[in-house]
Amino acid sequence: MIRPAAATPPANATAKHSNAVDDRPGAGGFLPAVGLLALDRQYAALREEIRAALDRVCDTGRFVLGPDVTDLENELARALGVPHAISCASGSDALLLALMSLDIQPGDEVILPSYTFFATASAVTRLGAIPIFADIDPATYLVDPADVQRKISRRTRALIPVHLFGRTADMDALLPIARDAGIPVVEDAAQAILSTWHGRCSGGLGDVGCFSFYPTKNLGGAGDGGFLTTTRDDVAQRLRLLRVHGMEPRYYHQVVGINSRLDSIQAAILRVKLPHLDAWTTARQSNAARYMELFAQYDLEGRIAVPADEPRGRHVWNQFVIRVADGQRDALRAHLTACKVGTEIYYPVPLHMQQCFAHLGWAQGDLPHTERAADETLALPIFPELEPAEQRTVVGRIAEFFRAPRTQPPVQAPAETSALPEQGPHFLRRMKAVGRADDVRC
Repeated sequence: MIRPAAATPPANATAKHSNAVDDRPGAGGFLPAVGLLALDRQYAALREEIRAALDRVCDTGRFVLGPDVTDLENELARALGVPHAISCASGSDALLLALMSLDIQPGDEVILPSYTFFATASAVTRLGAIPIFADIDPATYLVDPADVQRKISRRTRALIPVHLFGRTADMDALLPIARDAGIPVVEDAAQAILSTWHGRCSGGLGDVGCFSFYPTKNLGGAGDGGFLTTTRDDVAQRLRLLRVHGMEPRYYHQVVGINSRLDSIQAAILRVKLPHLDAWTTARQSNAARYMELFAQYDLEGRIAVPADEPRGRHVWNQFVIRVADGQRDALRAHLTACKVGTEIYYPVPLHMQQCFAHLGWAQGDLPHTERAADETLALPIFPELEPAEQRTVVGRIAEFFRAPRTQPPVQAPAETSALPEQGPHFLRRMKAVGRADDVRC
């Protein structure tokens, strides 16, 4: 059984209002709910700025590729240290545009991990090209360079490493492989804005970087949106052309492009948020470190494996994904759901096993590390506004499921400096949008 010392409430508040958690099973010390997401908390802090930005756009009447879009692109380029940032309608379109700009043709092969969101592979297939799935490193969940090397053929025309969960792929190994094969590198950085590799931001390491502004991302809008980065002037020029039907000047079409323009309302909202992104990222890093400390307090060895940080760059923790041993992942998730602790599975069916790719001939066992990750991984709440008490509840509930005893003393929460209102702790009063981002968490 888990038996931490009882928390002592501050002198000016009752015990039921303390952020300290007595997390003994059945002791009533757990918080009643912890959401996977809490998008309303971020909005509450920026509400007036966002509303003013929306009014500004509406007053101008310039709703598509307006001044806010141009300004956002310039601000993103400066933040990421790249010469070009080109906005588009979604992260999925960013991947498609990147491959179009590199002239990927029907029958070409593009190497990518199977352990990623569907958009990475769908962009390849929409052009008639063939996705060649590579296995992952079981410790990082990132594409395995050795398997990439094995999958190179004379038909390979591009490589798409995915900077999954906020951690940059092993570019020290991947870039030389691509260079030797004479193929471009498209970075899928949808989950990794501000991640770095030896001090350089993702998106500026390969030929093209692809990012998403989906609401659950570290820099999320109020709907779909995305952008691309590149250090190549020729690619930037082509991307700007392709996103507007290949039109330049107006009504004159040099190539067949697509309609993938970022609207000014999204750009205005994102411009309000961008100055806070570095602080939000640091908060995610702090939350990840706290999780590691909390898991270390319980006897969970052999049952739970926690992710590691990235010593060669900045891990931005879009997700905090644990590995659950002995086929217990789904049962643990059911327990957490019953306790109103939000979780998600990224991704339950690897891409090479998806029905729509059955014609490619992949079989169970072809990518063993990918398949095992799909069966064993579980994402926990990691958003910047996550409270320490919420994290203690998450880890305590996991320890409760495994009946894991505490092996280290708990770290006491700092004392409150003022009384909290009778309706309960502030982070429980702001739960109306917790765990919701429509029905897609890519």
